[in-house]
Amino acid sequence: LTGQQQEINNLIQRKIAVDEENARLKNEFSNLNQKFKDKSQELKDTEECAQNKEEQNRLVIKNLEEENKGLNTCCADLLNDLEKLRKQEAQWKTEKSGNDARIKNLETDLAEAREQMKELRSICSNLSSQVAVKQEELSQKDCDVIRAKKELQEMQNLYRQNIKHTAQQAELIKQLQALNTD
Repeated sequence: LTGQQQEINNLIQRKIAVDEENARLKNEFSNLNQKFKDKSQELKDTEECAQNKEEQNRLVIKNLEEENKGLNTCCADLLNDLEKLRKQEAQWKTEKSGNDARIKNLETDLAEAREQMKELRSICSNLSSQVAVKQEELSQKDCDVIRAKKELQEMQNLYRQNIKHTAQQAELIKQLQALNTD
């Protein structure tokens, strides 16, 4: 009985340790899940920002194209006056250079935004992998807890049967002593 009691105590201690580990893993899972949500929101915000920048770029390019058309029309209208055409051409070159620089800057910004999105996707992918691993560990710990509970139940059943057998043996001893006395 002492050995069984010791085994029951050991199982109870194992169950407590497994429960504590389970709680720790659930907390760690919760933290990782929150990080994942934060990174997902950050990715979403970055994607929205990139979409806004792309939309702005399209509008700027569209405006620049319209402006360019206007400049071409002005050049065609000023062909009769060579002096005015030269002044207009110089102005047009200046504006075109500025527009090209703006387009180049916008393209650089867009490339940087795409690189940030790529990095954030990689981070989210890594976090998803970590969450999957932790979920697997948590599932394994749950199985261990269930197994320990079953073992504890079996030990308790054996303990009850043992007590029953001991009571029956005591009754038999009393009967044998009574028979012996008779």
